[in-house]
Amino acid sequence: MAYLGNRREVYWVSKMGLKESEKIRYSRQIMIKGWGEAAQLRLKAARVAVIGVGGLGSPASLYLAAAGVGYLRLIDCDAVDLSNLNRQVLHWSIDLGRPKVESAAMKLTQLNPEIEVDPVNEALTADNVAQLLKGIDVVVDGLDNLQSRFIVNEACVSLRIPYIYGAVYGMEGFLTTIVPQKGPCLRCIYPSASAPAEAFPVMGTSPGVVGSLEAAEALKLITGIGKPAIGRLVVYDGELMHFDEIAVKKDEGCPVCSRHKSIR
Repeated sequence: MAYLGNRREVYWVSKMGLKESEKIRYSRQIMIKGWGEAAQLRLKAARVAVIGVGGLGSPASLYLAAAGVGYLRLIDCDAVDLSNLNRQVLHWSIDLGRPKVESAAMKLTQLNPEIEVDPVNEALTADNVAQLLKGIDVVVDGLDNLQSRFIVNEACVSLRIPYIYGAVYGMEGFLTTIVPQKGPCLRCIYPSASAPAEAFPVMGTSPGVVGSLEAAEALKLITGIGKPAIGRLVVYDGELMHFDEIAVKKDEGCPVCSRHKSIR
């Protein structure tokens, strides 16, 4: 795992194999150059947390589950609301009022019974974030406000966990991949938080695009295939249908990831 170190890799590759059903299920991605069964075993051994199972978290977790990530921890404290259904594709009309993590876990385990899905119906705070991320290899952002993202960003930097940031507004989307000690963190990009979270416009396909890209970044980090968006902010414009890229440098004065700061 080029970006994750060798946590569990030696154990799993030596002790674990793919079942025949898994070889069939994942056969099309196993065909990708450089993938093979070795990369699929890395996915099977990986533990990914999706924080927020809404517009971004729905497509991200769907594709992570379909790809065979062995353990998915879904973290969210909200229930399904009617206003969610234009974009949160894991939740259906029959799920109204149900905890989002339960709704999502049911669909994901039906999609892929070969994986473990761990629904955590809990609000993320600065006090519990380290415990919520215990044992996790990659964090995928399904949040909807910068304040919560700052909490996750600081925890991931401290715990040395890669964090894939995604956000949407209207017909726009944003994505970057944060790997501690290999590039800038979220605070390097956004030095301060915006106003408290409020409802904002979202075209349903915008989080679909960005959430899928987040899943792709996670798969690349786990398998070591491809070049993640480290130090690059990818900007999606759904109205004009094009992508831009902004180079982002590490802020040597960043209060979170600067080498001058002692990591707790």
